[in-house]
Amino acid sequence: MMKTVLINEDTCYAMAEQKASNYFQSLYQQVMQKSYVTTLTSDIQSWKHNHIPHHSIVTFLSRRKRKPTSFEYHSYLQWLDYTGKLDNYLDRSISYIFMRDLGKALDSKETEARIQSVVTSLKNNLTQSQENKKNKNETFSMAWLYRWAQQESIELTIIWLMNKLKRVANHIPQGMDADHAQRKLIKIIAGVILHEMEEMGDRTSADGRAHRLDRAIRLGYAYGLTYPFIDDLLDSKVLSDKEKKQYSDLIRTTLTTGAVPKLGSDWEEENKALITFIHSELREGFEYIKAQQRPETIRSFFEQSYVFFHSQEVDREKDLTNEAYTNEELYIPVILKSASSRLIVRSVITAEEDEGFDKRTFFYGIYNQLADDFADMFDDLENGAVTPYTYFLKYHNQRNDLINPFELYWSVISNLIHHVYHSDKKAREIILNRAINGLKRYKERVGIKKYNQVMEIFASGVPEFNAVIQKMVNKADDVDFFDKLLRDHMITSLKKDRKEQEEFQESIDSVREQINQLLPIAKDETAILLKEPLTEAANYSLEGDGKRLRPIITWIMGINEYQLSKSAIVPLLRSLEFMHTASLIFDDLPSQDNASIRRGRSTLHMVYNNAIAELTALFLTQKAIEEQSMLEDFDSKTVLSLIQYSAQMTAEMCKGQAMDLGSRGKPLTLEQLNMLCFYKTGIAFEAALIMPAILAHTTELEMQALKKYAYHAGIAFQIKDDLLDVEGDTNTLGKSVGKDAENNHSTFVSILGLNGAKKAMWEHYCLAMETLQEIPRNTAFLKHLLNYMVHREH
Repeated sequence: MMKTVLINEDTCYAMAEQKASNYFQSLYQQVMQKSYVTTLTSDIQSWKHNHIPHHSIVTFLSRRKRKPTSFEYHSYLQWLDYTGKLDNYLDRSISYIFMRDLGKALDSKETEARIQSVVTSLKNNLTQSQENKKNKNETFSMAWLYRWAQQESIELTIIWLMNKLKRVANHIPQGMDADHAQRKLIKIIAGVILHEMEEMGDRTSADGRAHRLDRAIRLGYAYGLTYPFIDDLLDSKVLSDKEKKQYSDLIRTTLTTGAVPKLGSDWEEENKALITFIHSELREGFEYIKAQQRPETIRSFFEQSYVFFHSQEVDREKDLTNEAYTNEELYIPVILKSASSRLIVRSVITAEEDEGFDKRTFFYGIYNQLADDFADMFDDLENGAVTPYTYFLKYHNQRNDLINPFELYWSVISNLIHHVYHSDKKAREIILNRAINGLKRYKERVGIKKYNQVMEIFASGVPEFNAVIQKMVNKADDVDFFDKLLRDHMITSLKKDRKEQEEFQESIDSVREQINQLLPIAKDETAILLKEPLTEAANYSLEGDGKRLRPIITWIMGINEYQLSKSAIVPLLRSLEFMHTASLIFDDLPSQDNASIRRGRSTLHMVYNNAIAELTALFLTQKAIEEQSMLEDFDSKTVLSLIQYSAQMTAEMCKGQAMDLGSRGKPLTLEQLNMLCFYKTGIAFEAALIMPAILAHTTELEMQALKKYAYHAGIAFQIKDDLLDVEGDTNTLGKSVGKDAENNHSTFVSILGLNGAKKAMWEHYCLAMETLQEIPRNTAFLKHLLNYMVHREH
């Protein structure tokens, strides 16, 4: 079936190409004539007065306190505040974002007022003491994001986004940089939000603001997906050449017809699941963006999108072994893709046309792209990618006609300062700050020797001008930017988080396997006259595919954090799982939950009978106490304290189950359900944390923090269970779904509704996460345990 063509791809690209060609020719003339040299030398002479350090009280203070690196996020911000540099730092940083991301000119009083408003707000947020902050969580963590969502009344949007980001992270294949993909996606979403916030201004109502932020986040996610799942995927070696051609054709058809073709089946077996997920996710995002377009803007959106995609394709198909590319072939696609990527954002949010924005953004794009290509040139060279820098590196000795991209970069800067921003002082300040900062960061990253070698190649054409530049690189100060600090911080955090997540999963798997080997109860060989079924029944229940969360928590905290020996706490580990399994056997009985499946197998009373199930649960309870009495490496007073605590908690859990049974068929208030949940679930988590703490003689303050964490984590866990009972899959869960409704149980879903339950789960998640700051130990395991609780599928 033929699709209706929405745009003429050849015509729209040819028009864009002509515009880019005109821009390139003007830059080319500046490079050939070296006209930028005199202009920029004069600019730098004026600029340097604010950036070459002079002896002052600020210099004295700076020297007294070591300057942290940009990878020490919090320390660096504190140092800036301590030395009195934070205001200027934030002003140039926010001004830069207004130029780059929002396409603003800086000579407008309205823009200056907006920048100052953002600077003031950001400074207050960064310098508030941790105790006074409304949001105490690590920037861009899930808890931080949810707290921000609560302030904006967009909790469900952020819950949706966090689930989407989790799914994307789980589908980034080997061969692609998962941290880079995540950071880029988050950056695009933030950029779209910035545009929307600028468009709506300060007079939008709270409801209107929430609606527009919801829309911006969904649009940002939909557009942002194109980076990992189109650009990065086609740049990688995940797909075969044949698959890349199929995939590119599919994207091209979508952009020219406005309709997403069916995926087809001609994909490598190892890529089918990946490409099916990507196709589904991109189609959903595309349809959402398309549905938001106005009739008068939709054609422009598709034309800009096509120009962006095709310019990337043109660059992607270049071969570094081809020594015949012209300057136009090297630079025009760079101009087009770097400008289009930002021009699209306003199309995505269907903003009104702004000729000034379009002009500034079009000319600005290559400035950023050349800076990025300079920083990445050796990685690009290793990967065989053709960029102006890699091509010049390879062929500059053979091709005298090749334009030096470093010289073109400075001509772009001169053009921006004097022809796009009309010699505005602040624009000059920001642009030169950024240029010098980029070179300083590069020099720091690659080292002085390699940096000098690079400069010998790229800066040899104009030695006098290069001497001025290198003097600034060596001596200039106060040229750093918050977005770079945030980028470094985000990359560090993502890598750390991924490493911790891998370690968490490895620990869980390893410890679960070891605990499984500890659990079987030996048969009583003395019972030879009559068969004794309780040991066999207990082992049947213990052998099920249990998560073993409680003994795992005790193992990790006891051994890793409290330095208790494994052999010493084995009886405690066994007792916790015995007690938990006993509670499950009771829960499953016909007189209680009447469940037929548990841990992927038939429940105990279905295999034996009710009486044996009840006796087995009692048997396991007594075995748990017996195990606790065998904690021989600890003094008797400590062991008695632990047994006393354990008995109290078991009694409380029994009360909780009795309360649950008594409430069947009766409507409960949220307060009653929270209490019930704590008795049924939270106490077990608390016990897993408190019992090793008792053995380690931790402080009362730490125990109170652990109890608070367990309370909120337990409720979050239970809410997730309630959500899975509605939305889960029987095969994945290992038990039947819909049992709560069938048994007329009051749940968080029945009381709060599906969306209300989701919000409540994330509120308790945040409260638990914030409590971790009160625990004076490495809490990475407990942090990832919380993440597991809210993201699990069983």
